[in-house]
Amino acid sequence: MKYKDHYYHLAKRKGYVSRAAFKLIQINQRFYLIKRGYTVLDLGASPGGWSQVALRLVGEEGRVIGVDLNPLRIRGVEFVRGDVFSDEVLEHIKNRVSEVDVVLSDMAPKISGVHSLDHARSIELAERAYAIASEMLRDGGHMVVKVFQGDMLGRYLRKLRKHFELVKVHKPQASTPASAETYVVCKRFHRDPISPAQTQQAESGP
Repeated sequence: MKYKDHYYHLAKRKGYVSRAAFKLIQINQRFYLIKRGYTVLDLGASPGGWSQVALRLVGEEGRVIGVDLNPLRIRGVEFVRGDVFSDEVLEHIKNRVSEVDVVLSDMAPKISGVHSLDHARSIELAERAYAIASEMLRDGGHMVVKVFQGDMLGRYLRKLRKHFELVKVHKPQASTPASAETYVVCKRFHRDPISPAQTQQAESGP
């Protein structure tokens, strides 16, 4: 409880709507994904912790588009209300912007308590985030996706490595240590498949 309270109270002091904001802050400090002037697509954005962080990082020159079934009331975020699995919602996004620099997904399934089921559902959400990213990311763009660890993760990572130079599984400090959640950080998107040599070279670097 003390661990959770630390980030909860820190979020209140910093003006973030959720403690999840610090996960993205820490991920960005490690991987340098979001820069001033960027356009960011935040999938499953409500209540808005990640969108708030993204807004501060992109500045007045950038844009943040949030998508969720639930309301999102963050001033400055362009909100698309709907299901990320809906093709109509994807069309609404495309009507707002032709391409984006970064796709974020902190989406998680409703927890059943059955690990294998929760893991499979988290991978389904991660697959949808990647499908949207494949259509919306510019060449060289980045993606961050939350998943629950499990036996389906390896196959998902192999798919990502066909189109991103760098794919890393990373658990930020703000993520509860006992939680099964982790984040897949993907950098430098290529619409056409890249060679394994390109991916290996990128992952062996600093």
